[in-house]
Order: sequence, then C-alpha cells, then structure tokens
Amino acid sequence: MLLGLLPGIDVVGSAADGEDAVRLVAQLAPDVVLMDLRMPRCDGVEATRRIRAEHSGTQVVVLTTYADDDSLFPALQAGARGYLTKDADGDEIVRAIDDVLSGDAGLSPKIQRRLLERFTEPVRTLPQPPDAPPDGLTAREVEVLRLVAEGQSNPEIARTLHVSTATVKTHINNLFAKAGLRDRAQAIHYAYRHGLAQPPGQPIT
Repeated sequence: MLLGLLPGIDVVGSAADGEDAVRLVAQLAPDVVLMDLRMPRCDGVEATRRIRAEHSGTQVVVLTTYADDDSLFPALQAGARGYLTKDADGDEIVRAIDDVLSGDAGLSPKIQRRLLERFTEPVRTLPQPPDAPPDGLTAREVEVLRLVAEGQSNPEIARTLHVSTATVKTHINNLFAKAGLRDRAQAIHYAYRHGLAQPPGQPIT
C-alpha cells in the first residue's frame, strides 16, 4: 500500500516468499525488488543471490526488520545494492530505489554507520604457530639433530635424553633418510642452514 502511493513507483507484483520472488522476477522483469530476509522455503539472501545471478538487470534492495551483521553482510555479499530497515519512511525507500537504479548503493544512514564501524574495527591478529620442522622431522629428531650439531656422540646423546643408544641410532637413521643426509657432517650443516642449531661462536637467538 505504501509503495503504491510513492511517486514514480509502479508496483508490478508481490511475492509470498523467496521462491515466488525468483519466479516473478523471471516473469515480470522488474527494475527493483524490495526483498525481505526471513521467509519460508527460500530466504531473502538465497533469493537475492539467484535473482542477481539469473537477472542482472534487476536490482535488489533489502527491506527488513533485521540490521544485525548476520543479516546485513550475507545480503550484501549475495548482491543486494540497498539495505533498509522497516522503520524507513517513504522518502528513504524512494531514495534507495533511485540510488540503486543510478548505480549507487541505497543504504539507510543506520546501515552506513554499521558498515563504517565494521571496517574501522581494529584487526585482530592471531598468534602465528611456530614453524614446523623441515622435511617432516619430528620434535625428537630435531632434538637429536641439535645434539649431533653440538658434537655429541651417540652414547652421549643417549645419556642426555635418557634413552638407549639403539633408540638414538633409530632417530638418526630416520632424520638422515628424511633430510637426505649421508653423514654427521652433512647433518651439522643441515642443522645450521635450517636454524635448528647455532654454529659455535654465534649468539643463540
């Protein structure tokens, strides 16, 4: 009833839900759809996505009760060019329709403020996980490699780690195979090159 009274607007159809909206757009080819979000069968976000994908000449302005982020951003990502809440008056609706028809965004002042707030919120950076050892080495194999780089023999490594010499040999054979190493000299160079051990005389960082 409100839309029918607004100047310059011709209401060509009314849909009961999202499925009906997609069907009517294909049939009537309107310039603009005023789209609700919470509807049975097909919600407004999915209906908007389908309309914009199949009928690029039809613009979508969301007119809904909901202004929360979970409603706003999916609707805009689906292709809505305008977003109004249902407390918008006739002038706001006409302005939003004119804006989207001219290629602009038809957003209410409240929605513009929310977008500005969202994009000026401090970026939360997550702590970076520590780098994984190279070549799939396990933490224990890296530990053994460090002790090799310190010049410890197999029995000395066994005593340091409180394991048997046979276990140390197994770790060394495994890390040699994974890293493609032939001998302890190559292993020491490998440990230095990958930052797993510090050459003598260099500070530990």
